[in-house]
Amino acid sequence: MIRYDVLIIGSGLAGQSAALRLADHCRVLLVSKRALEDSASSWAQGGIAAVLDNQDSIEAHIRDTFIAGAHLNDARATRFVVENGRRAIEWLIEQGVPFTKDESGYHLTREGGHSARRVIHVADATGLAVQETLTEKVRRHPKITILENHIAIDLITGNKLGLAENRCYGAYVLNNDSGEVVTIGAEHTLIATGGAGKVYLYTTNPDTSTGDGIAMAWRAGCRVANMEFIQFHPTCLYHPQAKSFLISEAVRGEGGLLKLPDGTRFMPEHDDRAELAPRDVVARAIDFEMKKRGLDCVFLDISHKGEAFIKAHFPNIYARCLELGIDITRDPIPVVPAAHYTCGGIVTDLKARTGIPGLYAAGEASCSGLHGANRLASNSLLECLVFSEAAVQDILAQPRRAFPELPRWDESRVTDADEEVVIAHNWDELRRFMWDYVGIVRTTKRLKRAQHRIRLLMREIEEFYANFRVSHDLIELRNLVVTADLIVRCALKRKESRGLHFSRDYPDLLPIARNTTLHRRLGTPGQQ
Repeated sequence: MIRYDVLIIGSGLAGQSAALRLADHCRVLLVSKRALEDSASSWAQGGIAAVLDNQDSIEAHIRDTFIAGAHLNDARATRFVVENGRRAIEWLIEQGVPFTKDESGYHLTREGGHSARRVIHVADATGLAVQETLTEKVRRHPKITILENHIAIDLITGNKLGLAENRCYGAYVLNNDSGEVVTIGAEHTLIATGGAGKVYLYTTNPDTSTGDGIAMAWRAGCRVANMEFIQFHPTCLYHPQAKSFLISEAVRGEGGLLKLPDGTRFMPEHDDRAELAPRDVVARAIDFEMKKRGLDCVFLDISHKGEAFIKAHFPNIYARCLELGIDITRDPIPVVPAAHYTCGGIVTDLKARTGIPGLYAAGEASCSGLHGANRLASNSLLECLVFSEAAVQDILAQPRRAFPELPRWDESRVTDADEEVVIAHNWDELRRFMWDYVGIVRTTKRLKRAQHRIRLLMREIEEFYANFRVSHDLIELRNLVVTADLIVRCALKRKESRGLHFSRDYPDLLPIARNTTLHRRLGTPGQQ
């Protein structure tokens, strides 16, 4: 067993910012299942929303967040995040993040659902710039130990150890290079593993987004809420050579127009806000037009803004599209919706605490109450910063505790897998039927069909997990099928259409907004 004061699982913005804030006070272990740089945070293009302009206000940002979230947002959590926005941005500036400036100071852009320009950014690659800045500092800090290419298998809890209190004591982690399972003990553990976009066939997420933290926390006994709210980004580049390349919300914010193949705009027919409507509205409109007309994609056109404007505002999007033969200064961009953001997750309070003592969650893996039924653009990186700091403050305020001896990982009854192809087939089947049955528009019949297939897969995967040595792919598949089950269970519980969850069987909005919270009795079969 190796032991640290704090174990952080996940190396995106939430994980790295927490590590940097903690490291001057205690010994920190940061676990990344690939390289530190490989996270969803680094893929974020648009920016970070915060009230930074005198023409803007806290109340306006809160109001916009509630409107986008279909009023399912938690009022205390939303105010907490928005009021701490400026401080979070100032911390990033202190770290050296090179936010884009103009003649009046930092340039603020506007994105769909926002009533003002409040999105601070680094050109069109904000997440990458933030991640690179923090990663350099994390790598240099003497009190942060980094385990790259390691994937967490499961949390170690009092329940698993047979103790009276179901406290978190760390995690079992697989070294992908050696195949060794490492036992890591920690007084405090922070889950910052991101979302679950890879549960769908088409996603803007990196390969790391497999719902690991959500599934581990669920198995450990945490409450999970609002998993039905999967945000489908309206504009993912449609090209056979472009894997998961996002066309930023800011393209529409700066005047980009959505068009049919014949050049006709269609968003004004779906919503008065047209291209500046929230993402769920735009994604459903595109989905409707594609299905109605039998289209493979629609087109996002910003060529009318001129070459100089486009190259200055969207240099990375311009360069990537040009590599694929699309000159966005002249040509429209082919786009389709794709799974983008998990609005639900592990239930946390304003200190990022889960229901298990010693276990925290921040960022996309959590359900803090900020996003409600739909995330407002560029609120996600802000949530990472605010709640990771909240977790740090709570961790540093806790007294030291007695720590039990943790058992080593037991491999005495398993063998090497004889048919790895089973994992690949199950992975592909899961992602395809989730796309077909649990996508942008849902029906009860489709959801039940998906649930039946998930449960068959779950039994097969658990049997495989029980009999063979763990591997990276098996761990991710196991987590994905649990996450898929949680999404479907939440979707079946919601008897209305709200935000990102649209049901043909329940098209109306209920008068009272309620969370769909799942509780799991420890020791029950089916999701061990």
